[in-house]
Amino acid sequence: MAHLDGSHHVTLSVGSAQEDVDFHVGTLGLRFIKRTVLFDGSTPIYHLYYSNAGGDPSAVVTTFPFRQAGLMGRRGTNQAREVLLAVPSGSLDYWSARLAERHVDVTDAEVLGRRRLLLRHPCGIEYALVGVDGDSRAGWTGGGVPSEHAIHGVHGIGVHVANPENMVEFTSAHMFAKDLIEEGDRVALQVGAADRGGAVELVVNRTDDPGTWRYGEGTVHHFAWNAETLQNQDELKFAIEGAGYTDISELKDRKYFKSVYVRSPGGALFELAVTHPEGGWTCDESPKELGSAFQLPEQFESRRTELLDQLEPIDI
Repeated sequence: MAHLDGSHHVTLSVGSAQEDVDFHVGTLGLRFIKRTVLFDGSTPIYHLYYSNAGGDPSAVVTTFPFRQAGLMGRRGTNQAREVLLAVPSGSLDYWSARLAERHVDVTDAEVLGRRRLLLRHPCGIEYALVGVDGDSRAGWTGGGVPSEHAIHGVHGIGVHVANPENMVEFTSAHMFAKDLIEEGDRVALQVGAADRGGAVELVVNRTDDPGTWRYGEGTVHHFAWNAETLQNQDELKFAIEGAGYTDISELKDRKYFKSVYVRSPGGALFELAVTHPEGGWTCDESPKELGSAFQLPEQFESRRTELLDQLEPIDI
């Protein structure tokens, strides 16, 4: 029976590569696990990966730094917009102090009955650290954040929509979302287990113009769901296509996982991802060495020196 096991990763279009590393590693204390390049197009763009201690699929944030290429995005409605990260519920005072020490503007809020901290990536993307209980995913302590405060992984995604009805229907029928909650201008659902990053928060936004869907600094590009197996992925794809959502891609091999992309009716680009059976992130590096070398897909190996010369140098 087709299913989704929560999230797989979230991918963002950010500013400079070094600024992005400093934010995710230096400020948020995430583990740097992969440095490679964007598969699509001919312009060399980094693809950087960050995670919790174990590199759990539901804990991975990946980024495309686009400032060097000069490609800007526009945040707006009908777009995935808020990156939600799960932290231990008792750690939010720690995070408030840590972020303030690093000159990050923070707002304390209660949303859907849970306390969270609202902040932004240096390129403007909206983040929330959501306090949760009972999340077994282990945070990374190598970045100086104690284990009792470290980020568990992805909590979910916030999608801004003009009207939430079509997205509620889509996520319920084809992503098996449940536990619908409404609070003010926010509608929340849960895909998969609560500790697998599957929260979907639909924010009714009739003020902003539609945001861009293409690559461009300052925007969320896509949110990936864990389809677990290729057979399950096929079943999900066929059901979505059969319901008339034909803006869906063929299977794409991303080396570490295999993916199908679908444009949801609320505008967010969703990905159905299956981790590569031969190790996922560790297919080209051992678990201890993750992120230590510049990795390239086979088709780009002949251009290694050329690509390195064109990319912004970064210090991890």
